[in-house]
Amino acid sequence: MTSRTLYLFASAAPPTFEVARVIETAQADGWDVCLGLTPTAARWLSDSLDGLAALTGHPVRSEYKLPGEPDVWPKADVILFAPATFNSINSWALGITSTFVVGVVAEGIGKGIPTVAMPCVNAAYATHRQLNRSIAELREQGIMVLYGEGGFEPNPSGSGSPQGYPWGLALEAAKQKADRA
Repeated sequence: MTSRTLYLFASAAPPTFEVARVIETAQADGWDVCLGLTPTAARWLSDSLDGLAALTGHPVRSEYKLPGEPDVWPKADVILFAPATFNSINSWALGITSTFVVGVVAEGIGKGIPTVAMPCVNAAYATHRQLNRSIAELREQGIMVLYGEGGFEPNPSGSGSPQGYPWGLALEAAKQKADRA
């Protein structure tokens, strides 16, 4: 069986610290995983980047490549952006592509790459009206956003736990999205 390629993108939120386990779970399900991180998430995981690259067999990316440099990853069959922070969701919906992962998912809309996003925001951020506008915008453009009932539900500020993040739901949604493509 030929493996399919999953781009796993993560912003700087506590569930990012579980990314190695998530990669192993996806690999056990037959995915070739390429890991992309926002710059802050890359800083959070800086001591683990070499190990994560060894685990995936691909460089971990957090920056755009230089013009003329070859692409070091295979083509994506699906993108899973989880956890996606308040900043990343809003930047993506508004087309502000100052970070590598947001640039790839924004371009992925035009390329027709099946994409799933699962935010990770606390209840204080969730009250900001722009978040719901951004989620609606992404959904209108065909992005499956796992937020609210049946997806990620915000916790009170300071009470979240990385272990409570529904990674299994996100991986299953990515698999279903790829299967329908």
